[in-house]
Amino acid sequence: MTEDEFDAFYAAAFPRLTGQLYAFTGDHGEAQDVVQEAFVRAWDRRRDFLAEGAPEAWIRTVAMRLAVSRWRRARRWLELVCRTPPPESTPGPELQHAHFADLVAALRRLPETQRMAVVLHHLCDLSVEQVASETGAPVGTVKARLSRGRAALARELGSEDKEFGDREDDRVR
Repeated sequence: MTEDEFDAFYAAAFPRLTGQLYAFTGDHGEAQDVVQEAFVRAWDRRRDFLAEGAPEAWIRTVAMRLAVSRWRRARRWLELVCRTPPPESTPGPELQHAHFADLVAALRRLPETQRMAVVLHHLCDLSVEQVASETGAPVGTVKARLSRGRAALARELGSEDKEFGDREDDRVR
């Protein structure tokens, strides 16, 4: 079957097969999906497709099998979900100190560039040079953002910047 013949076959058979599979599945979208998938699989075999004698029957059979496979997968998934109920309570993130929520709130109030520099450097343990590479900013700009971000966090958190104190490798020189 040539590409043009296949296209003509698709145009003629798709609506009919979709209607048949809709009756089978009870879901028009599902019917369209499985018929479309069957046509995709037929495309790879289009050269000897007409030789088999009943291309529409082949597409219908493949589409029905696909629909049944989807039902089985959905049923197995549902059984699995029903067997394993969600945990009673979802634990929060592991906190290294009691004021993590305050830190996150303070970080949200920083300008995005400062927040990104502080998070990448202090929480992700990237060097100033790595932060510069990842953000596309010069090293000096990253150092300035870190310094300003730490100062703003110290004010926000009411501390003397103990958590984010200047380190030798990232002071603005």
